[in-house]
Amino acid sequence: MDIGFVVLNILAIPVFMGFAWVASNNRKEAFNKRNLKYLGIMSAVMIALAAFMVATPMGRDAVDAAANGFTWLVNCSYKGVAFILSNSVPASMGKEIGGTMPGDSMTFVISSLMPILMIVPLFDILTYVGFLPFIIRWVGAGINFVTGKGKFESFYLVEMMFLGNSEALAVSRFQIKRLSTIRNVTIAMMSMSCITASILGAYLKMMPGHYILTAVPLNIMAVAIVTSILNPIPKLSDKEDFVVKVNEDANGQKIKKPPFFIYLGDSILTGGRLILIIMANVCAFVALAYLADQLLGLTTLSWLTLENILGVFLTIPAFLLGLPMDQAFHMATLMGLKLVTNEFVVMGQIGSTLQSIDTGQSAEYSQHFTAVLSIFLTSFVNFSTIGIVTGVYKGIADEEANDAISKNVPKMFLSGILVSLLAAASVGLFVW
Repeated sequence: MDIGFVVLNILAIPVFMGFAWVASNNRKEAFNKRNLKYLGIMSAVMIALAAFMVATPMGRDAVDAAANGFTWLVNCSYKGVAFILSNSVPASMGKEIGGTMPGDSMTFVISSLMPILMIVPLFDILTYVGFLPFIIRWVGAGINFVTGKGKFESFYLVEMMFLGNSEALAVSRFQIKRLSTIRNVTIAMMSMSCITASILGAYLKMMPGHYILTAVPLNIMAVAIVTSILNPIPKLSDKEDFVVKVNEDANGQKIKKPPFFIYLGDSILTGGRLILIIMANVCAFVALAYLADQLLGLTTLSWLTLENILGVFLTIPAFLLGLPMDQAFHMATLMGLKLVTNEFVVMGQIGSTLQSIDTGQSAEYSQHFTAVLSIFLTSFVNFSTIGIVTGVYKGIADEEANDAISKNVPKMFLSGILVSLLAAASVGLFVW
């Protein structure tokens, strides 16, 4: 471990926060006395969480237990997959699963996407019976105490983690219609860094599990930090600081639940659509990235590729994460590829290598490289997410809010990048 790289990693956190301040919509408000107090608290909590989850036996055991729990859920989902596609599920998983495929190599669609068909309905069932809304409300109250943000902003951070960005926006549409324009810009920025619990099972099949689950709470704190600087909101009055419940309409009237099996059927169809959306995006973006490289190759400059172009712009942030320059450039190209395509494309390329490094079976890169890249990849920030968030907003918010969000699209993208960098930097402090 080179002390110089450790110092760089330490400096990375205030430097990334400084990037946010330079791009802030209100620099004076971003670093006023009240905001600085909460920024200090949030930074301390983020670093303490990172230390606990990756540098203490208790924390690692807790994260590994959670990862094993998600893996167990995913393995249960293969029972349904094997029932209709038995030759696509390994026989080695056991007779109780029912797979008949020799060997252990499943395709990306079977291993990572098909489990979504069970996990999405499972989370929707927990929502239907009121368990998830209860957890979201009380965890959100705790986050509100730490971040000093509005009640809804804190609530939304947790809601987004369980439901996803577009789903959380849709569920909270009555609240969004009653928010001020500046608060809607903050919500749009937050939506760029979503991590959905129902998709974690897919990530866990491709990447080191304990880093994937470590990223979940760290991204929540990093989102709160970055949005507090990029788009600071003055302290809200009691009248402004309210939360519309998920089972209420804009007038506070309870919404009647649909019959359970109709609700469940809709949820299963949602899972199916999600699989198709991911497949379409991965297929299209991999092909488009390849096409871009082929067109750049017409220049006869072998080094001129999409990954290398993006890597040039992201090399300095990657270097600040405490990496030698050659590794920093390689990580930067992977970061850039994720931003242009999505995390599944990069996980598919390098996930098995990172898993081998994490388990000590390979020394191609350091544990530090594995940790910071795994954390960075665990988010939905990319160009297509901008389209998803702005598209959903057009259907639920007024013209003034949509205009403000459109003007802040570059800052939304920057917000997502800085959140991933902050979370990666906090973990990198403790893994070398």
